[in-house]
Amino acid sequence: MQNPPPSPSTSEMKLPFSIGKMKDECDVFKGEWVWDPVSLPEYEETECLYIQPQLRCREYGRPDRGYRFWRWKPHACTVPSFNASLMLETLRNKRMMYVGDSLNRGQYVSMVCLLQSLIPDQAAKSMQTFGSLTVFTAKDYNATIEFYWAPFLLESNADNATIHRITDRVVRKGSINKHGKHWKGVDIMVFNTYLWWMTGADFKILHGSFDDEVKEIVQVSTEDAYKMAIKSMLKWVNKNMDPERTRVFFTGMSPSHFKSIEWGGLPNGNCYHETRPIEDPNYWGSDCNKGIMKVIEDVLKKQKFPVTFLNITQLSLYRKDAHTSIYKKQWSPLTTEQIANPVSYADCTHWCLPGLQDTWNHLLFAKLFYP
Repeated sequence: MQNPPPSPSTSEMKLPFSIGKMKDECDVFKGEWVWDPVSLPEYEETECLYIQPQLRCREYGRPDRGYRFWRWKPHACTVPSFNASLMLETLRNKRMMYVGDSLNRGQYVSMVCLLQSLIPDQAAKSMQTFGSLTVFTAKDYNATIEFYWAPFLLESNADNATIHRITDRVVRKGSINKHGKHWKGVDIMVFNTYLWWMTGADFKILHGSFDDEVKEIVQVSTEDAYKMAIKSMLKWVNKNMDPERTRVFFTGMSPSHFKSIEWGGLPNGNCYHETRPIEDPNYWGSDCNKGIMKVIEDVLKKQKFPVTFLNITQLSLYRKDAHTSIYKKQWSPLTTEQIANPVSYADCTHWCLPGLQDTWNHLLFAKLFYP
């Protein structure tokens, strides 16, 4: 009796949802920004009611429009065009979920905006929030696109979806299931976590429970704390997701642009008043931690479950022009000093929509269907 043929390795298996394959030499994350006012933007801010006030730059007075017209062009190949109808049809009877912080929420809203215009009947779509979970439903497709607030992925003292401005941040070791129970049954998962860890060289980790009267808190290096979280995430994925049915993505570090001197600007400037991308192909800002980048690379490399890394860091680093800056809803009244000095309150972390994060989803689409 002949032995059965060996099972294909995970890397050889046809991944769920894939319809083609890119050439091996095609790295869609290496390229340049090209001006394209013909095909961009794919939607107008006024057409997508789901964009939260923090990302509605035109409504809150942004005078220039150029940030919406830059298209990402890889050096070695062409990115498959984003096909909204294919994406929505693929989500029929499925759940797609983004898990992480407000930057992942921005990517989530971008995906909703890219798809929702295909559902002209307002009654056939809805968005509801239940604590940490926000759900966009395309009723005729029996499909949901969801966002779950978990800035560290693990349980933390910043888990409240609305009240989480905490400087003394603590994460509980081994607590992925606190949030993970809400992720079960998802077909396409997009994780991110980075910026909330960047509080210094060390990070506080809780052993035990937040309910313990006497809490055992230890300080470890930020890189070790971050590695612990990524490993916990992957352990959860291995246990709860099926590589033959589901796809998992991890979005890399989203850069900030708080130091314009780094790209040859004024010593005390930031992203405020910036209207063009950085042209230096080797530019790397100090806010992007290469140690964390190495942790992501090392941990994902050893992972058996196929997790697709969306390496958006370098391409986003060029986009100093794409942040919300001062053009967003301010949750507290501005002081006289702030009004006199816009640089002092510019948000150089989050991104205007439509804008850069649509490109993140274009690349997610490419990797979903053409891995």
